[in-house]
Amino acid sequence: MSAAEAPALPRPDTVRHAVATALTAPSVHNAQPWRWRIAADRVELYADPDRRLPFTDPDRRDHLVSCGAALATLHVALAASGIGHRTERFPDDDRDHLATVRFTGRPPTAADRNDAQLAPAIRRRRTDRRPFRDGGLADHTRAALGARAARYGVTLHTVTDPVARNHLVELEQEAARELRARPGHAAELLVWTHRYADSRDGVRTGSVPAGVPWPREPEIGVRFPAGSLPVPPLATDRATILALSTPADDDPARLAAGEALGIVLLAATRAGLATCPLSRILETVRTRSGLATRVLRTTEHPQLIIRVGRAPDGRELPATPRRRLGDVLLRGE
Repeated sequence: MSAAEAPALPRPDTVRHAVATALTAPSVHNAQPWRWRIAADRVELYADPDRRLPFTDPDRRDHLVSCGAALATLHVALAASGIGHRTERFPDDDRDHLATVRFTGRPPTAADRNDAQLAPAIRRRRTDRRPFRDGGLADHTRAALGARAARYGVTLHTVTDPVARNHLVELEQEAARELRARPGHAAELLVWTHRYADSRDGVRTGSVPAGVPWPREPEIGVRFPAGSLPVPPLATDRATILALSTPADDDPARLAAGEALGIVLLAATRAGLATCPLSRILETVRTRSGLATRVLRTTEHPQLIIRVGRAPDGRELPATPRRRLGDVLLRGE
């Protein structure tokens, strides 16, 4: 192929900006468990084993779901920049090499241009741990979110039955008890909720609701020590509960669930909804199994829960700090 026929590669600064944008993706305990390598014709995503939570996440489910959300965010950012690309997942024998995103030299596909419309939601998305005043999802919104998840081979469930919701509460409480008794878990939680002042990771008190104004039952998602985020008084949390499941339960399935998560969160944000991913029920074998059989009534494998609804007020939540691009880049080929 002559130089004139070679595919045009994107500008390096545009690619770096897209990868920096991907760093805003949500991750378990805001651990940001990813590393990236940028080359002229591709971006590579790696899991960072030093940022895995071994006591919270012994099977690295949360780890891979978090990285998948970052991969989806990169996809949207590249598409919004007009960069055509294709993603190769688990391209070699390195278990931590999760994906290689290769630039095609062509414009984004029609499907990718549709995803590019989610780009403005990247900077607006927050994990909102407050109670929601309204969880009602219009049928067309629920269908659109489900269709986006299905592109990754992931099923989106909606928990509407009151009995199933009660089971969910029971499982949440059971998971909390088991995790509290798990050696090392309490110390790990302390590490990620009490970071030093200029840390750019972990869960800040300003992002966690204060513990008094709203009833704590049913406890779906109450995980961190009470913070300082003001919460309007609400009688109850009216969030809609969504869940993501996959036919398999291996590393590719967990990465795919994370990609679906990233896209669903951005689509919900674009629709004016508040969101909060939840993983505690998935972190014990017994409650994960109970979620599948008692709540979702599925033979698939649950990978994550999402609270969705209307925020209790118009307050703009603070952005959670993220590590700098230079801190997560791998050098060389």
